[in-house]
Amino acid sequence: MSRALGRIARLAGHVVGGVALLAFAYLFAGTALSTIPRNRDWRAPAAGGVTIWVEDNGVHTGIVVPKVAAGVDWRGDFPASDLADPRYAASDYLAVGWGERSFYLGTPTWSDVRLATVIHAALGSDETLLHVEHVARPTPSPGVRAVTLRPDEYRRLAAAIRASHADGHALRGYAGYDAFYPARGRYDAITTCNAWTGNTLAHAGVRIGWWTPFSASVMQWF
Repeated sequence: MSRALGRIARLAGHVVGGVALLAFAYLFAGTALSTIPRNRDWRAPAAGGVTIWVEDNGVHTGIVVPKVAAGVDWRGDFPASDLADPRYAASDYLAVGWGERSFYLGTPTWSDVRLATVIHAALGSDETLLHVEHVARPTPSPGVRAVTLRPDEYRRLAAAIRASHADGHALRGYAGYDAFYPARGRYDAITTCNAWTGNTLAHAGVRIGWWTPFSASVMQWF
């Protein structure tokens, strides 16, 4: 019996060591690759353009856009009728994020996060959502960074966001001012919510890291 327990203990030690090594490799790769720029030569325009914001709550990043700018009108994509309180649709901006469905719907606050939900999302899911909030013009802060795009860059950004929006009915959000929408794309440990933010900005032509799995991977560029 003692020999069997010893083998089990050694096996458990190998598993724990392997998980720790994998976690370290993931953190190292995410940190290192986020410093390699895509669109290396991009710079914000000296004047004019469309201002967007990149926001960070410490874990998750999203993109805040004006509802109407540079020929892009989001009011038909995310109408007032999708909100629990349509009065919030009078706000002039939208905050858009992308993520895994069960994680989004099951964690209205960070106190609701469960290890099983995190593991399920990290292993991969084809069920993803866009989270859209109707908000006022953001105020720049350490967690909210303004970025100015040229009109054509903004239209490419809008096209990338729309490409993530799948057909289907909206789901009510956490409060009166937000809603969830069926999305395209597979969520996993490689394509995280923050990687989506980075990829969307890169599609617009913005200078951003090659892989941005963490919120800090995104925010370090702004």
